[in-house]
Amino acid sequence: MESERRSMLSLSGFLFPHLWTSAHWFLLFVCLWTLVSGSSYKQGDPVILYVNKVGPYHNPQETYHYYRLPVCRPKEVRHKSLSLGEVLDGDRMAESLYDIRFRENVEKKSLCELKLTEAEVEELKEAIEELYYFEFVLDEIPIWGFVGYMEESGFLPHSHKVGLWTHLDFNIEYNNNHIIFANVSVRDMKPVSLDDVPGGTLSVTHTYTVHWFESPLTVERRGERLRDFSFFPKTLEIHWLSIINSLVLVVLLLGFVVIILMRVLKNDFARYNIEEEAADDLDQADNGWKIIHTDVFRFPMCKSLLCSVIGVGSQFLTLATVCLDENCTCPDGYLAPSQLLLCSSIQLAFAVSDKQAGIIVMALLGMFNVHRHGAINSAAILLYALTCCVAGYVSSNFYKKIGGDRWVWNIILTTLLFSAPFFLTWSVVNTVHWLSGSTQALPVSTVLLLLAVWVLVGFPLTVIGGIFGKNSAGSFDAPCRTRNIARQIPSQPWYKHSIVHMTIGGFLPFSAISVELYYIFATVWGREQYTLYGILLVVFAILLSVGACISIALTYFQLSGEDYRWWWRSIFSTGSTGAFIFLYSVFYYFRRSNMSGVVQSVEFFGYSLLTAYVFSLMLGTVSFFSSLKFIRYIYINLKMD
Repeated sequence: MESERRSMLSLSGFLFPHLWTSAHWFLLFVCLWTLVSGSSYKQGDPVILYVNKVGPYHNPQETYHYYRLPVCRPKEVRHKSLSLGEVLDGDRMAESLYDIRFRENVEKKSLCELKLTEAEVEELKEAIEELYYFEFVLDEIPIWGFVGYMEESGFLPHSHKVGLWTHLDFNIEYNNNHIIFANVSVRDMKPVSLDDVPGGTLSVTHTYTVHWFESPLTVERRGERLRDFSFFPKTLEIHWLSIINSLVLVVLLLGFVVIILMRVLKNDFARYNIEEEAADDLDQADNGWKIIHTDVFRFPMCKSLLCSVIGVGSQFLTLATVCLDENCTCPDGYLAPSQLLLCSSIQLAFAVSDKQAGIIVMALLGMFNVHRHGAINSAAILLYALTCCVAGYVSSNFYKKIGGDRWVWNIILTTLLFSAPFFLTWSVVNTVHWLSGSTQALPVSTVLLLLAVWVLVGFPLTVIGGIFGKNSAGSFDAPCRTRNIARQIPSQPWYKHSIVHMTIGGFLPFSAISVELYYIFATVWGREQYTLYGILLVVFAILLSVGACISIALTYFQLSGEDYRWWWRSIFSTGSTGAFIFLYSVFYYFRRSNMSGVVQSVEFFGYSLLTAYVFSLMLGTVSFFSSLKFIRYIYINLKMD
């Protein structure tokens, strides 16, 4: 049996790093190949222009199919085959009537003639007044433009003009046999007025022009051209003040924990570790964290739930920054990602920033380029499914260590801890999109595919990870014996209550990332393109470091008050950062954005709440393992009978 256990442990230590390496190299190959292998054309070859979606400018997640508007469309609409990431991003590409041929200019060619009814005119007016924009796709290059023109001027008399753009000027850049860049312009064109339409009907003729320009950029560098020119405003810059502020906060916290706390511990050790002849005198006035050494490792209530929290938290930490180094060791049966969580705060920051990584470092490698529609969505789903084994392993391993015997229920709880809230949130959001006819509503086939990924990959890997974790778990090996009768906890001052610790433990990590949060929100819920992934990685490491420091400090203060119930307190103290993130999202919605409407509001608050929940799991996990490592350290170095 012992040889079987060792072989399974060695198999798990071999399997997981190689599984991660293979998966990420496969993703890297596929994404980079798609990026640089743009279609090759010969002069005169047809270039298909796909129409995609339209929607209000200030509501990025409220999008509709382009052909929902009364525009020129073919008799038979043929849709492009889309990837999973593109579907999740709300793309619904369909072939258009535009006849574009490689390196052949076109001068004001008629696209179609439309006779708009009164209802169709009102529909277009409403869309233009809500600042509807459209998105076309040409050789994987997105092209944006506004549907029409609106002008508000004067107070008395008030002027309100609405016009429809009926002519589009396409400017396409090429290099050899490849398309480098494309955009659309309505400069020097006059819109067709939609005000006071006589008879309620309006006849319009849609036309277009195509101009080709040679570019010095090669196809491998065409992403640079799109980054330099964008339809949406670009205001994000490298914000050094935010980084300096966060770094100063980290230095101060590290100084507090390493210098002040260690000096206090040194005095405690000197006072507690006395010679035997002075022990009787100490017993008369024994207080502080030494006196609870027989209770500090008393296992908490709801052990299965606690283990599920740290298991899922470890999974999301792995999803964000994954250790792929084949030389990562697994001491004491721990998987490498959770090994990182047991390090001190300084080691944690360097470990996260030094290793090869998941989503963030994949972005640093340029895998999520603007030409690759939905790449980050596809990568996140694949990585989430593959990292389910981490959640099962960490949860089951620690559950067995602290004496849990219902490991099957523990695996089920670990599986449902994130997937159940996510499914509930997605169901509400998707229903709202479906009722409004938005392209963000997922088709039945995509829902079944995602369900199959979870059932056939995510859940089995959670079970497999749980089996490995249970079989490789040793004893908890507490430095102190736990007595049968729990010690009575003295009344605590107000500043040592849970709500105070949660406020302090949540606010300080939040303050370290508050400035960066604006840029992230402006990217996810706005029109910005986030390319500062290096800074994002640094801020993420800062967040983990601050969370670990605060957790250690708050745990020490709690133990000094002879309160040994640190298990759940350590998770909630720093995990409360998620509550501050959600409060910031509410502030951003009402004070920093122009979002409105039921569709956009439901999506924003639903997924913001889910994001805050994920942050709570991640930071709660970091906080728990940091506190556990700290408590082991101080009680191992305490001399006891």
